[in-house]
Amino acid sequence: MPLTLLIVDDEPGIRLAVTDYLEAAGYVVLAAATGQQAWQMVQQYRPHLLVTDIRMPQMDGYELVRLVRQQPAFRLLPVIYLTEYSDTEQRIRGYQTGCDAYLAKPFNLEELAAVVRNLLDRAQIVQTELQAVSHTVSGLEAADAAVVSALDLTQREQQVLALLTEGLSNAQIGEQLHLSPRTVEKYVSKLLQKTETSNRAEIVRFAMEHHLLGAIDADL
Repeated sequence: MPLTLLIVDDEPGIRLAVTDYLEAAGYVVLAAATGQQAWQMVQQYRPHLLVTDIRMPQMDGYELVRLVRQQPAFRLLPVIYLTEYSDTEQRIRGYQTGCDAYLAKPFNLEELAAVVRNLLDRAQIVQTELQAVSHTVSGLEAADAAVVSALDLTQREQQVLALLTEGLSNAQIGEQLHLSPRTVEKYVSKLLQKTETSNRAEIVRFAMEHHLLGAIDADL
């Protein structure tokens, strides 16, 4: 599926030239003449990359990118500035507002296409890695919940287990849960049976290895 690019420039000639060149390279290209129009299109079409002029009427490129970066969904959106500004101060401001690349006018279309390709490749790598991490975390959370479910711990057993991992003695656990030390010992014995461990240290290790505390907190 072709990637979508948004080109923003108040000069019709530049919009047309960039659009034609990048469409020939296989992209779907949207074009906007003002920053306000571009901001609406970003929200509506969610492009994969933004190429924007800086000096424009109504809303300049700095303000456009500032709005874009305020939205969590667009914080990783690749941004290229096209501008007539050439001094170091303006370039620094451009990077501070969140651009990934900066091309001064007049620019070479072939160079622009190379920068676009590089940023899109990098963005796709980052997205793939984020998805892999998300799937891994989701899988671990599901596995942790499954372990808690398989252990069939009562709410009181979960409370005792949570306090055990904090290093509390039976007497200290009893004080917090308003139970006698003897009653706490019975719950500890149940935990030893259900986790198939032989002492308090092994119970704590079991809970840590299976990330039980997060799953237990969600249930309590």
